[in-house]
Amino acid sequence: MSGLQRAANIPELRKRLFFTLAMLAVYRMGVQIPTPGINGEAVAAFFQQHAGSLFGMFNMFSGGALANFSIFALGIMPYISASIIIQLLTVVVPQLEALSKEGEAGRRKITQYTRYGTVGLSIIQGFFISTGLEGMTGPGGEIIVLDPGLQFKLLTMLTLTSGTAFIMWLGEQMTERGIGNGMSLIIFAGIVASGPAAMVNSFQLVKSGEIALFFIPFILAFMFAVVAFIVFFETAQRRIPIQYAKRVVGRKVYGGQSSHLPLKINIAGVIPPIFASSIMMFPATIGSFIQIDWVQQVSAALSPGTIYYYILFVGMIVFFCFFYTAVTFKPDDVAENLKKNGGFIPGIRPGKKTAEFIDKALTRLTVVGSIYLSVVCVLPTLLIAKFNLPFYFGGTALLIVVGVAIDTMSQIESHLVMRNYEGFMKAGKIRGRK
Repeated sequence: MSGLQRAANIPELRKRLFFTLAMLAVYRMGVQIPTPGINGEAVAAFFQQHAGSLFGMFNMFSGGALANFSIFALGIMPYISASIIIQLLTVVVPQLEALSKEGEAGRRKITQYTRYGTVGLSIIQGFFISTGLEGMTGPGGEIIVLDPGLQFKLLTMLTLTSGTAFIMWLGEQMTERGIGNGMSLIIFAGIVASGPAAMVNSFQLVKSGEIALFFIPFILAFMFAVVAFIVFFETAQRRIPIQYAKRVVGRKVYGGQSSHLPLKINIAGVIPPIFASSIMMFPATIGSFIQIDWVQQVSAALSPGTIYYYILFVGMIVFFCFFYTAVTFKPDDVAENLKKNGGFIPGIRPGKKTAEFIDKALTRLTVVGSIYLSVVCVLPTLLIAKFNLPFYFGGTALLIVVGVAIDTMSQIESHLVMRNYEGFMKAGKIRGRK
């Protein structure tokens, strides 16, 4: 609390915090604005009936916008899907790879392509969702679409695409003028917003006798243990010692110092589970609206709770751990920079041998990090399913909430330290994930 008080004393940081909170408030207000032409009560009843399925997971990431079928029903997932596609194409397409190496100008161009991809995916998803809604009814046979037809399809596509574009703009504004990563904070806000409803639902389950009262402390202890486990691994790192040779420039002597190269166990952060969840939801969501037998079978096989879902989910987490680490961390560039600055790892020759050593260490850490992410995302969900607990207490949600909170606190910490404040911790500093 003292750290928050000191943060409020810095005008720039206070302005950034208030701006971020204001943008999140705008996002939460937009979640309550319904899409025209929809029977809201029938949609809410339908999603309440399918709360433990793929729709429940999608609704969690959208912060309840899908259950309300608001203008933000698609959430930020089209942007994440577009980011995945662009990053994969960057490895394959030489022109995009060249753009990624052009610094700030290239990054802006790739960001622009991601925006175009987001709009395109939103239009496609809006079409399939509007088409599927016309053939759906509520649990009691209520009509969901009040006036079906081409006009409804076009209006829904335009509304949902505009909502996603606005969310994308909010996220970029928060990243640029606020604190933390805007896109991650939007997902964070959506998950946290379901917390009060989750608590009320848990109390109702206890009251009805579906969950024994003495079991609640074990649930809370399990959640705290998972949070502590996540915090430990998110802040853990391997420090490779770096020695700088002495250099004489004129009459001054530079170098001769010892430092270290911090390699985090989980360099990719919360990106792999978010990417994996997005990919798992995108085809299954489209398939659930297409009334074809084999499509329905595939959609059912890839729904949460099936063995195929967990195998594919873990495989995607492992893939994106290695992929994102390879894209963001270049051992050859690190070794070259060390060599230019007169740095070396004791016992390792500079240049190619240093790059190979760093790559080997990074690969081992990524293996451990991918196992850690898989355990956190899958094991709590399996235990929850076994004991018939609400779906939103899953490990993926906790991982995203804790990871984004650590990132945001680290950025606030850096602002405090720059101005000679102690930050949040009196006995030490937060080791950021970047």
